[in-house]
Amino acid sequence: MSRRCELSGKAVMTGNNVSHANNKTRRRFLPNLNDVTLASDTLGRSFKFKIAASTLRSVDHRGGLDAYLAKAKDDVLSDAALKVKREIAKQATAA
Repeated sequence: MSRRCELSGKAVMTGNNVSHANNKTRRRFLPNLNDVTLASDTLGRSFKFKIAASTLRSVDHRGGLDAYLAKAKDDVLSDAALKVKREIAKQATAA
């Protein structure tokens, strides 16, 4: 399983540990990923995603999963999130 947020695409970054003597060793900055269950108002179902804590705040700020996915770009979404986005769009046009 890759360490990548399914909704925002946030992934592992690399950098250096820098000691007091200015020695540099490589390190990894991991995203703060959490397993969450988000509910879709349009579909009336819940979906499980592995997302970053910062993305969870963004989902709440935009007004829920449906609103977040409507504004999200397709290239950063995972396959599962893209499938949910298409289902929501399909349901919204049918109603």
